[in-house]
Amino acid sequence: MAKYESALSGDFYTALNYIETGILKGSVSASKEDESDFQVGNVRCAVRVYERYSIIGKNRVSLNITLVGAENNLFLSAITSGGSEAIFFKINTFGEESFLDQLAKIVETYKNGQ
Repeated sequence: MAKYESALSGDFYTALNYIETGILKGSVSASKEDESDFQVGNVRCAVRVYERYSIIGKNRVSLNITLVGAENNLFLSAITSGGSEAIFFKINTFGEESFLDQLAKIVETYKNGQ
């Protein structure tokens, strides 16, 4: 399991759409598995789960992102899972790390465009 977190600024839905588009266009095998949205007052929360096939690991890897926003203050937490072939411990996390690296590049590009 690997984790990436980042504080962002901007419109909640613009950031969410930018990140989602980047993830889905970043891999031919990427898919959105499910989503959940919640809002209380001006605080919004979106949870998304994506999967893609890892050629290196020869298995599927999942990416869970949670975006929380209040006005233009946003916080993203992303955690990957899967990708290991071992039963009792992880021996292959290349797919997870690659998926997270892709997300980090998307987020950094978004931040540089702000």
